[in-house]
Amino acid sequence: MLKQPIPTKIYLSEDEMPKAWYNLRADMDPLPPLLNPETRKPCTKEELEAIFCKGCVEQELNETDRYIAIPDEVREFYKMYRPSPLVRAYWLEKALGTPAEIYYKHEGNNTSGSHKLNSAVAQAYYAKQEGIKSLTTETGAGQWGTALSMASAFYGLDLTVYMVKVSAEQKPFRREVMRTYGANVIPSPSETTEVGRKILEKHPGTGGSLGCAISEAVEKATSTENCRYGLGSVLNHVLLHQSVIGLESKVALEKYGVKPDIIIGCAGGGSNLGGLIAPFMGEKLRGEADYRFIAVEPETCPSLTRGKYVYDFGDTGKITPLMKMYTLGHDYIPALTHAGGLRYHGMNTVISALYDKGYMEATSVSQTKVFEAATLFAKTEGILPAPESSHAIRVAIDEALKCKESGEKKVILFGLTGTGYFDLFAYKRFNDGEMVDYAPSDEEIENALAKL
Repeated sequence: MLKQPIPTKIYLSEDEMPKAWYNLRADMDPLPPLLNPETRKPCTKEELEAIFCKGCVEQELNETDRYIAIPDEVREFYKMYRPSPLVRAYWLEKALGTPAEIYYKHEGNNTSGSHKLNSAVAQAYYAKQEGIKSLTTETGAGQWGTALSMASAFYGLDLTVYMVKVSAEQKPFRREVMRTYGANVIPSPSETTEVGRKILEKHPGTGGSLGCAISEAVEKATSTENCRYGLGSVLNHVLLHQSVIGLESKVALEKYGVKPDIIIGCAGGGSNLGGLIAPFMGEKLRGEADYRFIAVEPETCPSLTRGKYVYDFGDTGKITPLMKMYTLGHDYIPALTHAGGLRYHGMNTVISALYDKGYMEATSVSQTKVFEAATLFAKTEGILPAPESSHAIRVAIDEALKCKESGEKKVILFGLTGTGYFDLFAYKRFNDGEMVDYAPSDEEIENALAKL
């Protein structure tokens, strides 16, 4: 039998679950503010409250409080599926023949299949407290849409989800889960909004992107009485809610006297990555410890590795506030790859600032290499991972193989953001040898950036 000095799964008790979210911005230099696209001045609280719930806006603008209490009702909801397990990947380590220790935080143990529920329940809670009757949102692979559908149903809110068209076609049963919870799901871009019609006119036959879906959801929210928009990633109040991932991981590792050397997360808008690294990055910023952080993005949408750090719109239709972030340009529509949750042109402002200042690394990987890693992980660890999560798995394996070559014993932590049981179309393409890689040319990226 394989010797297991540390349990395969490390569980925390409910009492050890975080009572407060960690606000990484309190340990950072002030970030460039969100700008009103018309005045080019910092967005006011009142302007943001026309789009988002007041509770979320308050958190979005908070750069001083290191810890923000989790409402009791939200924490009770969390107990349905949290604390989530931290898992030692013994069998993956054995298959690789590496001296490295590999751990993953498994966030797929709820109906949404991902970490997204951590923020969805908080946003729905604040909407209910404010007396909001309905929400709108976007979703890529469908995990965020599913999560907000669950949370909206729990709090009795109506929900309209604009699902990226290519993902709606590839993952029809994810759409049915959302509908089961009562959501109205519309493939995006659509004819139901003015911005959707403009995008279709400019890009006929497009499979859409998260930027397109955000535009439609924001238009719907701002044109509907007593309605607000809920965002699944990118903005800082979402990263705040996701900090429960990193906080739980840190406590679990400390219980067993383990300190990670390398922390890896997939990067689309930045929510799971920011949530995983938050308390560890806080230690690094305060000079209390040092870690190596790696953001992993798809070659098709390399906002960190090939984008620019500038102000840009968060959506294709140019109706959101301007954010200083790494971006490929709001008009960039990525190739129709299978990691729908990572097909976003920009990156969260916290992640962007940390990367710009050299506190973390970034790399991009091809989807065939990603699915090779996903298949090995499924065979060794018994979980079929989501394509998004598999980007982190790919680089965790690569780092573990480097340890094998050097003989170094490093501790690697990565985020398993979700499961891939609604991604079987992608696995079929891979298993049939039909999956192809694509990376945008320099000219394509330059053309998109030229429109900033």
